[in-house]
Amino acid sequence: MDVCSLSDVGLVRSHNEDACACGNLPGGAWAVVCDGMGGANAGEVASQTAVEIIARGLVEEYQEGCTDNKIKYLMSFLGYEANAKIYRLAEEQEKLQGMGTTLVMAVVTRGIAHIVYAGDSRAYLLTKEGARQLTTDHSMVQELVDLGDLTPEEAKVHPQKNIITRALGVHAVIDLDYLESHMGEHDRLLLCSDGLTNYVDTDQMYQLSLELDGPAYLQRLVELAKEAGGNDNITAAMIGNGS
Repeated sequence: MDVCSLSDVGLVRSHNEDACACGNLPGGAWAVVCDGMGGANAGEVASQTAVEIIARGLVEEYQEGCTDNKIKYLMSFLGYEANAKIYRLAEEQEKLQGMGTTLVMAVVTRGIAHIVYAGDSRAYLLTKEGARQLTTDHSMVQELVDLGDLTPEEAKVHPQKNIITRALGVHAVIDLDYLESHMGEHDRLLLCSDGLTNYVDTDQMYQLSLELDGPAYLQRLVELAKEAGGNDNITAAMIGNGS
């Protein structure tokens, strides 16, 4: 499987509070994207802590032939472990209080994408037919959309669209969502922070995926986000299923 990731500070922020990693597993591949928040460098600490725990755990604990249930359990356990570690660091160090991070991670094996997430970092499935958002934002505006009080179009420009309702490290216990999605041969899975999705729409993701692959695809997505404003850190990771 082809795996790649890219993180860029963007055009406005002084430092990068996003973090990402990816790699291969026996019979599969993994990726993780986190978007940190908090004063000073606390957001960076939160996102890096989560990525390090999850990356190490997947590499050390994943075994070829794991059942779907075991994969779900391992991914969820690592998400809970990352949450506990970030929360504990914030309790112990005053300068880190209030920090947190979004999370979207994936393991792809045997034609199935296993995804665990919290916050508004997203996962998209890219096929020859189109691009489809798999995750549902844990955000205030998404809740308003679900209630019928906002349309998806209104949510995109809502002044409070960046207020998230779940993040690792904010509370002692985190509620993580899990989903599975079939991936056909040559399909790709894109994980990204809102620094990308706030500026690049699903149709652009799809059209570019027909023209570019791997690092060149991620690089062009980052360039598009910058051309459209680049007011946030921009991070993306991709897993190609046999492409």
